[in-house]
Amino acid sequence: MARGIRGSARVAGTMLFGRDASPASASLRIAGALAAFTVLGSLGGCDPGGNEQSGEVAQLVWLDQGWSPQVRSFYHHQSQGTVTLPIPTSWFLALERPDGRGLFSDIAYLDTFGFIASPRDPQSNPEGLPIGLTRTVGTDPRNGGPIDRIGFTCAACHTGRIEYDDTTIAIDGGPALVNLGEFRKQLGESLKRTLRPSVFAPFADRVLGPDHSPAQGVRLHNAVARLVAQGLLSLLQNQDHGRSIEEGFGRLDALNRIGNQVFGTGMGIAANNVPITAPVAFPHIWDTSWFDWVQYNSSIEQPMVRNAGEAMGVVALVNYNDGPTPRFTSTIPIRRLHDNIESQLAGPRQPTQDNRFTGLRSPAWPEEILGPIDRELAARGAELYRELRCQGCHLPAPDTEAFWTGNHWLPANAAGERYLRLNLIPIRTIGTDPAQAEDLANRTVLVPAALGIPGGTGTGSLRRHPFGDALKHVVERVMDRWYDSQTPPTPPDERNRLNGHRPNNVRSPLAYKARPLNGIWATAPFLHNGSVPTLWALLSPYGERPTSFQLGNRRFDPVNVGYVNGGAFTLNTAIPGNRNTGHLFETAAAGAPGRPGTIGRGLSPAERRALIEYLKTL
Repeated sequence: MARGIRGSARVAGTMLFGRDASPASASLRIAGALAAFTVLGSLGGCDPGGNEQSGEVAQLVWLDQGWSPQVRSFYHHQSQGTVTLPIPTSWFLALERPDGRGLFSDIAYLDTFGFIASPRDPQSNPEGLPIGLTRTVGTDPRNGGPIDRIGFTCAACHTGRIEYDDTTIAIDGGPALVNLGEFRKQLGESLKRTLRPSVFAPFADRVLGPDHSPAQGVRLHNAVARLVAQGLLSLLQNQDHGRSIEEGFGRLDALNRIGNQVFGTGMGIAANNVPITAPVAFPHIWDTSWFDWVQYNSSIEQPMVRNAGEAMGVVALVNYNDGPTPRFTSTIPIRRLHDNIESQLAGPRQPTQDNRFTGLRSPAWPEEILGPIDRELAARGAELYRELRCQGCHLPAPDTEAFWTGNHWLPANAAGERYLRLNLIPIRTIGTDPAQAEDLANRTVLVPAALGIPGGTGTGSLRRHPFGDALKHVVERVMDRWYDSQTPPTPPDERNRLNGHRPNNVRSPLAYKARPLNGIWATAPFLHNGSVPTLWALLSPYGERPTSFQLGNRRFDPVNVGYVNGGAFTLNTAIPGNRNTGHLFETAAAGAPGRPGTIGRGLSPAERRALIEYLKTL
């Protein structure tokens, strides 16, 4: 077996590095390519899922947000049909860390990327994966082969965690402080390192069992080498020549990544891949089921299109070609996206019935942990909130009668449901970084004419479409294929229910929405692109905002409200896409024009403290 392994290693080395290239430098290039892969199904063999993790599962304090532990566990680990990691589950559980100091899947190591430990549970999490990772087992609709891979759930990006003194607070639906780019890079380093004979032998024993045959070992080694080689080839074909922006902790260019996955990797059209130029902070998702439109730029109306599109973006598999299944067959469990995820977020009742949100609620400031709220100071802050017309954009606070009795709620639809009309603020008014909104408005994609997507320009086999419009139709075709494939086919009334009784509308305004600020204290860093670290900095004049700061440290600052500066990632706000402009409270010098994006007068330090204290109460 060793002779066969050494031979395949030489072949892989030639494919990856040529005769003179440095393996160390090539491994960095390989690592960056992993996000583009949707290759390799399960190779079979024994599953090392019973291995003990080296780290202890941390005891977290979960704030009361209306979810039971059972609902929370399902949210963390229910498969959405995604196979995000480009390797079989058995490989992931058997890989060593790049430094060789334990397994890659050890929770203590995954914690360094920001993933949160989750208890091993025989029903929802038998592998002991961290929050937001789950195992997807099934059939690849593109070729009929088996799949057994690790995929992301909503919780990977939408579960927050802050630390204060000796307490760790977990926040359902809050923005995660994870670094997915570094995670992908180190996974690539681990795969490349596995090609070493001394590393591969124990890896093979963990994947195949200690009694595997030499032929099984050679096949496994060749598969690892092939994956690494494909990663380099994919990277070389899709180089962006340094144009991409590093996302870092707590941020992701979600819409561009969805576009690259669906229209680039998924459809096999390399020309559809674009650089990562508009990272946004992971949004908090409480109450969003009742918003009229979602996404930072209010671009998507229907909940099912939002959720199915998100699953496609983190590699739910879709058949776009003639094959063993009809076109648009996918691994996405459509009913589960509604009944087990969206309905738990929304809650069982129309909020205006009782003038309160049900389902996942925003977290209340935990005074017993973070310190008491100064109620007198908060009352002065409430006056400022009204005086500065904060509620003119963000609406009255949800704990006030004006929020529920004003004209903010749309008339009831045919299902008797009313949705909250959010204010959409033009970029030229709010002055914040325009990249996310502009990217969606300006991007186009090539789509095979054979898919029958309406509109588009051109007469050949590929038609050019606006990105948002193409995504709308492709996701709808995937949903309809699932509805049609059920036995019996899903009737129209049930489709409407699963779609949230909402039309499939997608738009691309050059504007950002202003959502209610309940729970805002738990959502640092601030602005849509995470370019301002604390509420104090957000309310300060532009010249006092930091031009760069570090992210990755989970320690919480309850005075300025945000993470304590520190961590492995530096966010440079001078880079387009990372701009910290706009949403300004400052008074221009006499005779000078106001800075673009100025929405209120300058605030004294005492006024900023009062307003922050009030925001803690929401």
